Amino acid sequence: MIASILARLQQSGTPFRLAGSAAELADVKDRPAQTPAVYVYVAREKSAPNERVNGFLQRTEVDLGVVIVTSNLSGNNNAAASAELDQAKAYVRKQLLGFVPAGTEEPLEHVEGELQQALSGTVWFEDVFSTAYYLKEA
Repeated sequence: MIASILARLQQSGTPFRLAGSAAELADVKDRPAQTPAVYVYVAREKSAPNERVNGFLQRTEVDLGVVIVTSNLSGNNNAAASAELDQAKAYVRKQLLGFVPAGTEEPLEHVEGELQQALSGTVWFEDVFSTAYYLKEA
C-alpha cells in the first residue's frame, strides 16, 4: 500500500526531492536532508465486526498520514516556503484523491490536513487520507 502511494507521488513532474515511509521519517531530526520531502505512513486502522456467519470477512478502514516538509528561505518572511507548501499540497491531493493503492479496495479520500510545525524556515504539514481493505478467511 505505502509503496504504491510513494510511487504515485514520485511520478514525472513531482515536486519532491525526497520521499519515504515511517522508517525514513523516524530518521529525520530537525529537517530532511533535501526538501521538499514527503513521507507516507499508516496512521490508524479500524476494523468493523465480522460480516459473515460462517467464515470471516471484516472491513478495515485505514487512515494514511502524508507529511509534507518544505524549506525555502529565499523569500521575505518565509513566503517562499509557504508557496512551496501550497504547490506540494496541491500535487499530493491531485495525485491521491480517487487513487486506489495496492492492497486496498476503495479509492483514497481526503479526511483532514493540519500544520504540524513551522520553525526556522521549515514547514511541516500533514494530510490524512482514508481507504479500506477487507480481512478475509484464507
